[in-house]
Amino acid sequence: MFKLMSLMTLWVTAITAPTAELNQTENQPDAAAKIQVALLLDTSGSMDGLIEQAKSQLWKIVNELATSKKKGQTPNVEIALYEYGKSTQPADKGYMKQVVPLTTDLDLVSEKLFELKTNGGSEYCGWAIQSATNELAWSKSNDDLKMIFIAGNEGFTQGSVDYKVSCKDAITNSIIVNTIFCGACEQGVSLMWKDGADRADGKYMCINQNESVVHIETPYDEEIVKLNESLNKTYIAFGSEGKAKQQRQIAQDRNARSSGGAANIAERAKTKSQKKMYNNATWDMVDAVEEDEAMIEEVEEEALPEEMQEMDMEERKAYVTEKSEERTKIQKEIQEISEKRTKYIAEKRKAAAVDTDNTLDGVMLKTVREQAQSNGFKFEKE
Repeated sequence: MFKLMSLMTLWVTAITAPTAELNQTENQPDAAAKIQVALLLDTSGSMDGLIEQAKSQLWKIVNELATSKKKGQTPNVEIALYEYGKSTQPADKGYMKQVVPLTTDLDLVSEKLFELKTNGGSEYCGWAIQSATNELAWSKSNDDLKMIFIAGNEGFTQGSVDYKVSCKDAITNSIIVNTIFCGACEQGVSLMWKDGADRADGKYMCINQNESVVHIETPYDEEIVKLNESLNKTYIAFGSEGKAKQQRQIAQDRNARSSGGAANIAERAKTKSQKKMYNNATWDMVDAVEEDEAMIEEVEEEALPEEMQEMDMEERKAYVTEKSEERTKIQKEIQEISEKRTKYIAEKRKAAAVDTDNTLDGVMLKTVREQAQSNGFKFEKE
């Protein structure tokens, strides 16, 4: 009898275990989707205007992505940066360089973007697309949106790597190639920029790279700037690179202001107010503890900032909690004021009939939204 009961128990366990495991898997939340964007910027001699537009519009583009959701979750946004067409880069590398790999470290992207300098050279679009396709850590998931944006003003056919092959390889790996010609649209078509986009399910766009980006000042900008300064004081730098990365954070605030004034730093502050978009767990104690509460007990004393080294463990935990609560409060204030700022800008643009189709951010924002929606992402506002 006992033997029969044991066999029945084993049999029941065997047939119910997979079901239990399946139910457990079904109840687990889906991982957040990714939006991966590789920016391939022509840094030859005539492209100073393009670089300036990219500098001044980075945070607006990130904030647009932040308004999207897939399966109810805000996506993880990763950005990569390449420069191509610069004579100071090696000829055997196609006169190009991977400046930043796909990363969520937006301060790093900003830092490297502001370091870009132009210099005459040969623009090999096909080679640049091939490099980005093969070198970057693209997602394998069909739920994720993968996009290349390549911008320049010379023939798309230059170089030993055929753009037709590069574009086919990209879209075969579900990477959309969008092309941005800096000049007259008809000229870009004749130089095969549209053909390149068409071959990789992308969009062809044309802009005036020398047109100044219009930053609409609002009554809310300076208030957001002050909140951003308070926000910076909630960061607790730790580890060997903590101080350096905290200084980089402040430097990118300065860079944002230098390229668009208070209006641009207000856009950056909006990004910093969103935990999903702006996470610094590698060097900031508040973000690190939010990801792993136990890490505060594991970090070496000498890796802590001076103000925490003399504290006991309970005091350290209380200090981090205090900074975390303070940050959450400031971030909420920034978001609330940013909402008013966004409405103000929309009304001003409508009243003045401001045309953004001629600048980098205008064409990119529209394209990102369209392609994200086609991939199942939904945006908070139309």
